[in-house]
Amino acid sequence: MTYAEVSAIGQEASDLSDRKRDFPLDQCRCHLETGPVVLVGSQWQETRNLMVMGWHMMLGFTPAHFGCLISPGNYSYRLIRESRECTINVPTRELADAVVGVGNSKGYEVDKFAAFGLTPEHGECVSAPTVAECYASFECRLADDSQIDRHELFIWEIVKAHVDPTVERPKTLHYRGNGRFMIAGEEIDRAADFRDEML
Repeated sequence: MTYAEVSAIGQEASDLSDRKRDFPLDQCRCHLETGPVVLVGSQWQETRNLMVMGWHMMLGFTPAHFGCLISPGNYSYRLIRESRECTINVPTRELADAVVGVGNSKGYEVDKFAAFGLTPEHGECVSAPTVAECYASFECRLADDSQIDRHELFIWEIVKAHVDPTVERPKTLHYRGNGRFMIAGEEIDRAADFRDEML
């Protein structure tokens, strides 16, 4: 890299830094929530529900642990705490209307599957339903409940995964706050530059 190129990069970083301003702390999620919006399926006894969720993260690979925040004010909370199970279903942009509809409705008022044209399917390992229209669904059992009362954090073990391999670049929805979504877009392939153990 030449001196001129290094100088140009340094100037660009300086310009970017100068444009940054104080930002409301309650809006940080607009830039830090990078995972796709998911539909969480739940069932306890004869009652089932779906909820929309954006606050989640992978916590481990073997076993596959997954963490998410679920508020006690959510209708699904009781179903999930009682059953200690759920499904995580990943919609794509074609399901944006259903995602918004599920998010805007109350489980005690409406069957969200019927109301928004979604098909419940029986899980293989859990009683909670998966969503047929989602290209990926993950069946989960509660692995650790120690952070629920303090942080509303559920830690799951994914016990079964269902993914459509023909969907190579899913156009997933990523919530930016204030009713706005970003759609997963362009992909860059740098696999050749990684060490095998880092892939």
